[in-house]
Amino acid sequence: MATAPATTGTPGGINWQKYLRGDILLAGGLVLVLAVLVLPIPTWLLDMCLAFSLTLSVLILMIALFIDKPLDFNAFPSILLISTIFRLALNVASTRIILSHGHEGTDAAGHIIEAFGNFLMGGNTVIGIIVFIILLIINFMVITKGSGRIAEVSARFSLDAMPGKQMAIDADLGAGIINDVEAKRRRKELEDESNFFGSMDGAAKFVRGDAIAGLLITFINVIGGIIIGTVFMDMPLREAGHTYTFLTIGDGLVAQIPALIVSTAAGILVTKSGVRGSTDKAVFKQLSAFPAAMGLASALMGAMAFMPGIPTLIFLLFSGGTGGMAYYLMKVQKDIVAKATAEAAKETAVKTASGTAAAADEPISKTLSIDSIRLELGYGLLPLVNGDHGVKLPEQVKNLRKQLAGEIGYVVPSVRIQDNLQLPPNQYMIKVKEIKAGEGDIRPGQLLVLDPKGEKITLNGEPTVEPTFGLPAMWISDSLRTEANFKGYTVVESGTVLITHLTEIIKENMAELLSYTEAQKLLDQLPEEHKKLVTDVVPDKMSVSGLQRILQALLKERVSIRDLPAILEGIAEAEPLTRNITLITEHVRQKLARSICESHT
Repeated sequence: MATAPATTGTPGGINWQKYLRGDILLAGGLVLVLAVLVLPIPTWLLDMCLAFSLTLSVLILMIALFIDKPLDFNAFPSILLISTIFRLALNVASTRIILSHGHEGTDAAGHIIEAFGNFLMGGNTVIGIIVFIILLIINFMVITKGSGRIAEVSARFSLDAMPGKQMAIDADLGAGIINDVEAKRRRKELEDESNFFGSMDGAAKFVRGDAIAGLLITFINVIGGIIIGTVFMDMPLREAGHTYTFLTIGDGLVAQIPALIVSTAAGILVTKSGVRGSTDKAVFKQLSAFPAAMGLASALMGAMAFMPGIPTLIFLLFSGGTGGMAYYLMKVQKDIVAKATAEAAKETAVKTASGTAAAADEPISKTLSIDSIRLELGYGLLPLVNGDHGVKLPEQVKNLRKQLAGEIGYVVPSVRIQDNLQLPPNQYMIKVKEIKAGEGDIRPGQLLVLDPKGEKITLNGEPTVEPTFGLPAMWISDSLRTEANFKGYTVVESGTVLITHLTEIIKENMAELLSYTEAQKLLDQLPEEHKKLVTDVVPDKMSVSGLQRILQALLKERVSIRDLPAILEGIAEAEPLTRNITLITEHVRQKLARSICESHT
């Protein structure tokens, strides 16, 4: 028999299909659940199923607490549906037992229902009814309604923001910040996120329907049980009312507590859509990030302790606890800042010493060298070099050179990155062979927003002009990213803006950057099978400088020279007819017709 292919679970999960046929187990389990709807079951089996329902709900809640991001538990809607069907099947089974054997006593429906009735109701059915109604209100009106609304809005925002997010991914890919594999992964994650919140929006209806069904089942059980007890079992009305109400409310509590736990797990999942890390780390980290707020809360609690009628000791205890925590957190933050300042000063001193030593040892002739491409940064942009606001700038430049090499056919010269204290803090300047070729002004830690339709941007931010293409744009804070994506704007990181500008400057000056040395290097790097072609063309039919002029003419038109063998073949074909570089270039361009058309398709 052919086995089912193994599927990949969430990170860290066990691939159970390696050991068991999970598809058969799941199908068999669902068949058993459906069988419970129509077949009677003994009370001991009902106890086991109720215990399993409680265990499953607690397990779901714990997983929701410990996952890093909601997509790590994207099977939650399916699990929610299965657990809801399972609870409803148990409701039907317990109802059958209660109505059939309720006259036998409070233990007729099993020990778990009896235990819940005794423990939560204290033997008083009125208390049980009140507790049951309160649980229904909490589940139906508070948790389920709130999480359903959050899931609905998140699904809508996620769907509306998809075009902008996809454009941002394409921009990062075009700027060389990410490769094709990373872009594919981000697109897949974006699609999964949209599908997940859409499914969660529908899954919230399961929980709401479960709460309504629980209320109706409880009402029907009480009325039906009293009728059966008094009419068919000859029980006194008071005894029948107490017994069947006790069993029914106990059954309702056993069903509603797991439903409440699963609803809480659903609420935790949808409310941490913008938070990374397990729930405890996210909550405690953010609560402890503002010791001043904690100190103010301590002062307020201390003031309330002396109000008339307020238990002074309790409020003073909480005031002292929050005050001590605020003091401790302030001390920790000061130590972190002092340590960071000391490390920064030490690093600056080391760089200054090494720079001074290098300057002392550097020969005077070194000043005659010219950087092919230089990127000068104001001191406010230096965090981009260290990667404080995303990917490190040198790594982005490296990826850019790799991308351009694949597009145009040769490796552009290295980009020298240096600070320039004469520039404004947030300004940068791009120089090609020591001559300014472009400049711009960016805001590290903020986002550049552009409207694809060219309309006015309706956000709170700083209006500006996009430096690469001169489009109207706006700098906004990172907190407005979701709103910008929802309105369909293109959102770009500050580092991406700089890299995009650098890319266009390099492409505009590609011909000038192709030197005689680079042309010779291209010939030397050709594979061995093309060496005979090189020796036939260079230098007999065309000198290296002539080849350089042809390649520069192609690069001015942004034609890729990656297919260098085809270019050499075109030169060999045209050279017997003419020695004119322009005419030879025209023939080579026809030789590259397929690649030129493909690049413009």
